[in-house]
Amino acid sequence: MALGLLSLPLHAQEADDDTHWVSDSLTTYVRSGPTDGYRIIGTLTAGEPVTLLETSGDYSRVEDGDGSTAWVLSSELQETPSAQVRLPELESRLAELTGELDGINDEWESRVASMTESLGAREQRIEELESRNRELDAEAEQSRGTIRQLQARLDTQEEDLLLRYFMYGGGVAGGGLLVGLIIPHLPRRRKKRDRWF
Repeated sequence: MALGLLSLPLHAQEADDDTHWVSDSLTTYVRSGPTDGYRIIGTLTAGEPVTLLETSGDYSRVEDGDGSTAWVLSSELQETPSAQVRLPELESRLAELTGELDGINDEWESRVASMTESLGAREQRIEELESRNRELDAEAEQSRGTIRQLQARLDTQEEDLLLRYFMYGGGVAGGGLLVGLIIPHLPRRRKKRDRWF
């Protein structure tokens, strides 16, 4: 995908006229005529733009930037800019994409750091709640123990109270019985006779 993006501006550089570029070979020989029989009269720099004037067989006559013409193998010409020409643009595009990538990476790291911080705060809150829950459980257990102790004391007090009631009631009943047994055996007082004169 990145290569497709990089290639878009290069198509715009493809010549609508007869401009061609010398291939990226180290040395491109040029001849005085359109066959191998013609003598070599010089070289063209790799990546150098030239104007295509005509083609004959395997050779093409080209004109360089200085206005000199010569014949060069057609296979050593290309219709797209050479790597040498494209390199600055590729480097610029690479720097642009690297900057975008750095921006995305920084944003992602910031979001991850924010999520990590939020997660840490939530974990701390959960830990605090769990600690508080344990404290409440301990307090509840202690309260249940206290309630059991109070209930046991209340049961004991109720038993003591019932025992006291029984003893008190038994004492009263026993006293009454004793009085009932004693009274009949007490000597009776004689009634005084009323005399009428």
